[in-house]
This record gives sequence, C-alpha cells and structure tokens, in this order.
Amino acid sequence: MIIKSIELQNFRNYEDLNISFDEGTNIFYGDNAQGKTNILEAAYLSGTTKSHKCSKDKEMIRFGEQESHIRTVVVKKEKEYQIDMHLKHNRSKGIAINKVPIKKASELFGILNMVFFSPEDLNIIKNGPAERRRFLDSELCQLDKIYLSDLTTYNKILNQRNKLLKDMVYRPDLKDTLPVWDMQLVETGRKIIRRRKQFVDELNEIVHDIHYRISGEKEDLLLQYEPSIEDIFFEDELSRVKERDMRQCMTSVGPHRDDLLFSIGEVDIRKFGSQGQQRTSALSLKLSEIELVKRSIHDTPVLLLDDVLSELDSNRQNYLLNSIHDTQTLITCTGLDEFVKNRFHINKIFKVVQGTVEERKEI
Repeated sequence: MIIKSIELQNFRNYEDLNISFDEGTNIFYGDNAQGKTNILEAAYLSGTTKSHKCSKDKEMIRFGEQESHIRTVVVKKEKEYQIDMHLKHNRSKGIAINKVPIKKASELFGILNMVFFSPEDLNIIKNGPAERRRFLDSELCQLDKIYLSDLTTYNKILNQRNKLLKDMVYRPDLKDTLPVWDMQLVETGRKIIRRRKQFVDELNEIVHDIHYRISGEKEDLLLQYEPSIEDIFFEDELSRVKERDMRQCMTSVGPHRDDLLFSIGEVDIRKFGSQGQQRTSALSLKLSEIELVKRSIHDTPVLLLDDVLSELDSNRQNYLLNSIHDTQTLITCTGLDEFVKNRFHINKIFKVVQGTVEERKEI
C-alpha cells in the first residue's frame, strides 16, 4: 500500500501543491512552521477523515478562503484509488472515492491504512487515560468497520444519556426514560469492551518482543487493558451508580473511562517509569502498531513520522529507521544530518519553505 500523490488547494498554508511520492522513504525538511506537518496531516485526513491534531475542518482551510480540496491517489494491491476531500467552512466535508461521492465517512476506512507518529505520541504513556483511549480507537476504527459503527453509536447514546441526566434536574419525570438509554449503552458498550480486550491481547504479544530488543534484552514490557467495568458486570454497575450519576449529571462507568496499563516487571511506568522507559515503550507501541496492521490487512501501512527523530537518542533512531525499510514512509525533520550520519537510504527529498515544496535531487 502506498500513497502515489497528493494535491492540495487552499489547505493550511498551501495555495496549490501537487506532490508525487516514492514508494520508499520520502523526507520533508525545513525550518519549523513552514508547512511540513501539513502535508502529513492531509495524508492522514485522506485515510481517516480526521486530523491527527483533532482540528475542525474550517481550521484547516487556508486563511481567507471558504473551502479546501485534497486529492490523494492510493495504490493498494495493484488497484488505484482516488480519494477526493472537500472541506467547507460551515458544512460537513464532502468525500468521493474514484469520483463517486460517499454518504458515510466509514465507507472510506480500510482503503488507506496509516500509522502516525509524532513527538506527542512519546508522551502517550505519561499522559492521561484519554490519550491512550484515543490510540485504541484510532487504530481499531481503521481496522474494523464494525468497531467504528459500535463506537459511533456508543458515543451518541452516551451523549443522549448525559443530556437526559442534566434535563432530569428540572424535569424529574424524565427518570422513567433512563432505563431505555441504559439498555442501549450496555448493549453497545459490551461490544466495545470485548473488541478492545481482543485488540490489546493481540498487540501485547507483538509489543513485548519489540521492546525486549530495543531495551537491549533488559526489559519485559507488559501491556494490559484496564476496562472501567468488565462487560458482564456493566449492567449491574450502571444500576448501582445510577443515583450518583443523577447527582453528578454524567455517566461515571463505561468504556469511555477505560485505560491501558504499561508495566515493566511490577512497576507501573505510567507513574513510576523513567522518561527513557516511557519513550522506549511508546516507540515499541508504535512499531507494534505497524506490525499489527500488517497482520490484519496482509499489507503494509503508510508510516507518517512527524519530526519524531529529533526526540529520540541515536540508538532509538537507528532501531526505528532500520524497522521501516519495507514501508512507505513520509518523514518531516528540520535537517538531514542524522540521515547522512547513519547512511540511511532516502528515495526522495523535499525542501519546504513557507508553503512551497521543492524536490531535491541529492543531499
């Protein structure tokens, strides 16, 4: 699987851009705030319909313009797909696949699988549970359309239940309708809990071996799913905390409260790990993500590395670069010194300056 090309019109700081990629390693270098990350963001948006920054559509439209266009050509198992995306200020985005408009964003999922790795991901372990849930959901939604549908449904039900809990403060008679939402929340929530558990079990087998090698065969990393409530007890627990939920006007249990535990030995490295352990574990997690996608789709995902090499020491840099030789990779960086020093093979080099991209023939 590769991204063959991307065309941008009025996207972020690009007025008009057309880039063709190599199926190997593509480097975008230049000073900060020139537009390097915007290219990766457009690629990620083309496969997931969402920005990795959680930006709204209107925030990605070039200043002073009303709409933006992204055209991405993908080659997957010798078949070519053209993904057109139309961002608008005050309306939902339009998406077409091979010039045929789609009605649901979920129809796009599975055409282009990507793994995005940014400096922020190095903090996934020490940050709060929301970051780790976002990791679970972003990958599962790419791999499993049923999970995407269940998660979308669950979030809608959760919002409705929370709204009802707030409305009940002024209208206590609405309490009679609460069991209807509880039943739907439990039914969908159980599916999410089971699928997340399965995913983490699969991921744990891969991450252990990768981390063991990166750490010089010194550390055994264990990844464990920590559900807010086990699926079989969800209904009973929701009933038990009902009065509390009514007082606080929010749903206090369910998969929206889940977490992931990262431990080395008996130590919870979310709280007690060194920065080196946390960063190595985050790198192991991302490399495991690549391997898990390969196994799931029987193809290689596109890897997007956003200025992450500058945040890693030389050993971790080398391990990462040596792990991606068979994967199409788009890398942003401020300079090329590390690639020259490590004699890392680069297929295409682009210099980015103030929203213009120039292909360079040599370093």
